[in-house]
Amino acid sequence: MQWGPRTGEVVATAVAGLALALAVFAVDPVGRVLVGGAALLLLGLAAHDAVLRPRVRTGPDGVTVRALAGRTTIAWPHVRARVRVQRRWGVRARTLELEDRTDDAVLVVLGRRELGTDPATVAEVLQAGGAAG
Repeated sequence: MQWGPRTGEVVATAVAGLALALAVFAVDPVGRVLVGGAALLLLGLAAHDAVLRPRVRTGPDGVTVRALAGRTTIAWPHVRARVRVQRRWGVRARTLELEDRTDDAVLVVLGRRELGTDPATVAEVLQAGGAAG
């Protein structure tokens, strides 16, 4: 199984970035800086999501997570997958935490946008595959 950002969301982000990039020519000089910065951020986010698909993949060896620094594979006996629920300013956010129980330096935190689905669903699948909870 594999999880990554939804294709529609990546395309929508890229289209919004292109629209803002074109809008740079229709605003005043101060607005160009603000709108241009927003366009760069959206286009960068869309490129990031497109390049790093899928973010999480399961296989016979374990769970592989893709990041800008490269791929990290955690063997099934060492994977710990859990869902963390946090509240900030009245908004509840769920994140999936993937941890290598043998290496304290490996902790990956992914949200719904990065996984393309609810983190709790991904955690259930990983735990059914052999990850600790």
